[in-house]
Amino acid sequence: MHRTKLVPSLAASVFVLSGTLVMVGTAAGLGGLATAQGMDGWYQTLEKPAFNPPDGVFGPVWTTLYLLMAISAFLVWRQGWPSREAKLALSLFGIQLGLNMLWSVLFFGLQSPGAAFVELAMLWAAIAAWMAASWRVSPAAGALILPYLAWVTFAGVLNAAIWRLN
Repeated sequence: MHRTKLVPSLAASVFVLSGTLVMVGTAAGLGGLATAQGMDGWYQTLEKPAFNPPDGVFGPVWTTLYLLMAISAFLVWRQGWPSREAKLALSLFGIQLGLNMLWSVLFFGLQSPGAAFVELAMLWAAIAAWMAASWRVSPAAGALILPYLAWVTFAGVLNAAIWRLN
């Protein structure tokens, strides 16, 4: 049986894109609260590797990555809803977003680089799974996740170095 692809209306598209932006903005804000808790005192006292970027780099990078996450999720919805593949990709989007937020709580809020590193491995796997699932629905959506995966890979190396040094 041949199924006709549903094309979402402009109103539905604006609503879903706004929703994905709100979701990533909320996760960023909650993660930012945990980050702010540890930045003023504890983080500044940590020994960091030579390749640690200046503090001013993190905000612009994360803002860009969160925007790419939202657009990727939107493209999966737009290209694939209500397929099983799109539902899987969007579920993985939600899982990785929760893990993303949890890392800030563990690293900065609980001041535990070791626990944060272990959690980061789970985050990395969730991002890779989300990227693969998204790519099957929309190659553009999957490609938008590549910079995020690359940054989290770098963050894992940085996290491990900070854990080792302290």
